[in-house]
Amino acid sequence: MDYRYLKAFILTAQHKSFSKAAEILKIAQSAVSRQIKLLEQAVGEELIIRSSKKVLLTNRGRELYIAAKNFDKVTSNIFQKEDNHPLNIGILHGLLETWLNPIIVKFYEKHERNIHIHIADIPQLRRNMEEGIFDIVFSSENIQSDLVTSLHLFTENMVLISKKEVDIEKIHNYRWIVYGDYDFLYKLSKTPSKSIITVDSITTIVNLVKNNVGIAIVPDHVIKKTDRLKFYDLPGLPKSEIYMTTLSYKVIPGPIKEIVDLIIPTTFGISRK
Repeated sequence: MDYRYLKAFILTAQHKSFSKAAEILKIAQSAVSRQIKLLEQAVGEELIIRSSKKVLLTNRGRELYIAAKNFDKVTSNIFQKEDNHPLNIGILHGLLETWLNPIIVKFYEKHERNIHIHIADIPQLRRNMEEGIFDIVFSSENIQSDLVTSLHLFTENMVLISKKEVDIEKIHNYRWIVYGDYDFLYKLSKTPSKSIITVDSITTIVNLVKNNVGIAIVPDHVIKKTDRLKFYDLPGLPKSEIYMTTLSYKVIPGPIKEIVDLIIPTTFGISRK
């Protein structure tokens, strides 16, 4: 069955009129008749009995009309709901705290759409993206496949921050404030500190450093001039690439495009505050 011809059949059956269906579809009456004829050929059944006075449905035609009308209603609801469709975002915790927050603020200056933000690790972000749970994902993984594509947004330059001067050669002598076991401090120093605080919040890490609790390595864009911190650009620190990932759309759906239009100009101008 070619579903392109269902609309002509539904309207003709509903109004018992080829001319009314043609008026609604804004096509010629002959085109409506032709589409229904092609639909009948596809299903191998006569659906409409044509006469000069009225249109009658066959038994198969009545059954198809009931099913097709429900199908048309359901699919129309799916696509018409795009204006109210909530946007499901998957993101790494640190990016949410330091980068996405101001973008969300700008988003609601223009839009009223509901947004659901989910924090997850990279494997879960990728899995939920491919399963269609998330509309858009922000992470440090570049995914390129038949289903999913990633766009490079920006590079995070990692810096060592502290309240006071630090002897870079002896950072193991300071208290470390780390994000997890994979923190860059472990890569920078062969000898770990004897005093380590693990916090899965970039904002809290920066606040602890501001209060002279310890030292940390964070993306440079999370530091504000008002923080009055010492920071060190160290050659041994790798850079973290940040990507925006969506399904491989030919045309980006409206809900996703709304936030993408904000992210692209905002992100490519990212710099230390």
